[in-house]
Amino acid sequence: MNTMKLIATTSLCIGAAAAFGQHAGPAAAPYAGLQARDIKALSPQDTEGLLQGRGMSLALAAELNGYPGPMHVLELADALQLDAGQRERTQSLLTTHKAEARDMGLRIVEAERELDRAFAGGKATDEEIERLTARIAALQASLRAAHLQTHLKQTRMLSLHQVMRYQQLRGYTSAHNTHQGEAR
Repeated sequence: MNTMKLIATTSLCIGAAAAFGQHAGPAAAPYAGLQARDIKALSPQDTEGLLQGRGMSLALAAELNGYPGPMHVLELADALQLDAGQRERTQSLLTTHKAEARDMGLRIVEAERELDRAFAGGKATDEEIERLTARIAALQASLRAAHLQTHLKQTRMLSLHQVMRYQQLRGYTSAHNTHQGEAR
């Protein structure tokens, strides 16, 4: 009987240890490996996206509610039957926007790097954190606004038919997704 109790107790202990190990392992270190990042709060993909002026889903509120963006409009130029003036204005909008977005992205990366350095150097203070995070938030807001405003500008360059066709071509076919007040 004592042997049976010993086996049962040992089995319970092994099972509990295995369960604890499975639970404690991943939960105890969900960020393991991220400490090697150049900027801890930004993945390499996020950093690259910011520096390249990519959309990074910042304008989804516009895109998915019927406001086309210039990059995709140019990709679909033939199917949208853009005239030469529309192509030229759209290309100009995209070029200007990308330059602005890259500049803002660089400033965000630099601000995140400064925040990271404050902690890495043991110099983070309440005041410094407030200053740096407020700066980062303002830069992020400006970048998002720039992406969204670019969609507004692009929509004004298109006819209502082109906006609706864009929605179809991009797979956003429900009629309520096209904002009719802005298209010309």
